[in-house]
Amino acid sequence: MNDQQLLRYGRHILLDEIGIEGQQRLLDARALIVGLGGLGSPAALYLAASGVGHLTLCDHDTVDVSNLQRQIVHRTSTIGQPKVLSAQAVLEDINPEVVCVALAIRADEARLRELVAQADVVLDCSDNFTTRYAVNRACVALKKPLVSGAAIQFSGQVAVFDHRLPEAACYNCLFPEDSQAAELRCATTGVFAPLVGIVGSLQAAEALKLLAGIERGLSGKLLTIDALDMRIVRSNLSRDESCCACGGKD
Repeated sequence: MNDQQLLRYGRHILLDEIGIEGQQRLLDARALIVGLGGLGSPAALYLAASGVGHLTLCDHDTVDVSNLQRQIVHRTSTIGQPKVLSAQAVLEDINPEVVCVALAIRADEARLRELVAQADVVLDCSDNFTTRYAVNRACVALKKPLVSGAAIQFSGQVAVFDHRLPEAACYNCLFPEDSQAAELRCATTGVFAPLVGIVGSLQAAEALKLLAGIERGLSGKLLTIDALDMRIVRSNLSRDESCCACGGKD
């Protein structure tokens, strides 16, 4: 770590839980962020600012004026651009040392597996169940830690599924794919702008702790947030032995 890095990351290095060794782990790490909208925006900003060495951004969408109410990595000047390119420019301006790969694609199952295989941690910042289940399956298969977030109206949630641990539950244990859960979309139901910032920032915090080797956190836990009453509840997650995604894993 050179003098400029010691200066840039000094406030992390002062933390006993991170120190120089933990910060070096961040510099050497690779993170995959799926979705560069309301959740992916703050998550990507904090991972880049914190010095995560390699970020892969995956999102097929383009910036729309309606996004700017909450998707804080984007700018009015980037309306119409792919979200990953809009985000990439901002992240590289914040921290030019970070390698930022922009993939303006809707990754299919096979491509997701390739991307997950290259990552040390995966942040699911998507807004639909199809992508969430696909990301979960890839993380289970490749034993990669997954930080999952969601937000709608005034309700948010964050969960960490550390698939490096054989006893870890998965996203499908929490929300079974065959349960036909109702899928609410921001475009039709609305979302409170600061809520996605809270959830995305929590995802970044959990990802950074996983990468730095800090064991305390939300692994095996679900955090639910009611932003109207500002009530936060933490619950334990249990692995479903009959889960079609992870029930048969070793």
